[in-house]
Amino acid sequence: MTGPADKPPIDATAPRRSAEISCPACGAGVTQGLPFCPSCGKRVLAPGAGPACPRCGTSAGERTKYCATCGHDLGARASAPRVSTSGPPSAFVVVLLDESGAEVSRYPVPIGDTTIGRQGAELEFPDDVFMSPLHVQLTPRGEDLYLRDLGSRNGTWHFITEPHLLIDGDRLLVGSQVLEYRRLGYPGPHPPERDATRRMGSLVPSADIACLTQLRADGSARDIIHLSPGRNIRLGRDQGDYTFPYDPSMSGLHAEIRSEDADFVAVDLGSRNGVALAVRGEVTLDPGGRFLVGDKMLRVEPA
Repeated sequence: MTGPADKPPIDATAPRRSAEISCPACGAGVTQGLPFCPSCGKRVLAPGAGPACPRCGTSAGERTKYCATCGHDLGARASAPRVSTSGPPSAFVVVLLDESGAEVSRYPVPIGDTTIGRQGAELEFPDDVFMSPLHVQLTPRGEDLYLRDLGSRNGTWHFITEPHLLIDGDRLLVGSQVLEYRRLGYPGPHPPERDATRRMGSLVPSADIACLTQLRADGSARDIIHLSPGRNIRLGRDQGDYTFPYDPSMSGLHAEIRSEDADFVAVDLGSRNGVALAVRGEVTLDPGGRFLVGDKMLRVEPA
């Protein structure tokens, strides 16, 4: 199975997605700034290349002041998010984490609705091109904090802390792979042939009643993992029933799709980056729970 190798295969909301370069290995188009080719998985940018321009994605040196492609001022590319919250604080704090999981900054969540986004939100991250202008909403109610996606381009991802019973339409983020779960239903009995000839074919595993579809950045389907009762499926970078050797953000053995009667349950197998579920409707955030908004990893803590 193949797919994007560095960022989750999702569309950015900025126009930089239209700027492409050619992969030196296979010639496929690659969005500027991505270090790996989404078609063949080969590295496009040299290791140690400078950070990407937040406007167009072109790689830039550490001391470069302006982007060579679009002329954007790179002096503010690491600027802190803007916070414009009002009202008394609630019992919650949102913590911004870096790639290693270390704390970067803390933001008290006031009573009432608080939006997070790239522009026009109470908590703004203007340089995050993966984030929609108004991306997600946080709402404290009593002793609970609720999270709701506001129809963002890339969705909001909530990391599971215990086995999750999959329902039709769920989307999982495993490493950098977006996998969509669909129920197929039980196939009906096949009518016997008139001349009593027996059909050839495998009887094991049993009939597939669900599937996981690997989605590309444009939302189209790539590979399909079929699920049948009594059969557990393991996913990983180099171990398991289905492997993704081109995905460095996936652990060697990352997750399991466990069969429980006619249902299937997603389980994190102690992976480094976790397993996330796309938010549908409104979800409750437990203390210590993590969620991904655009390119920002956030954690909820008591105030």
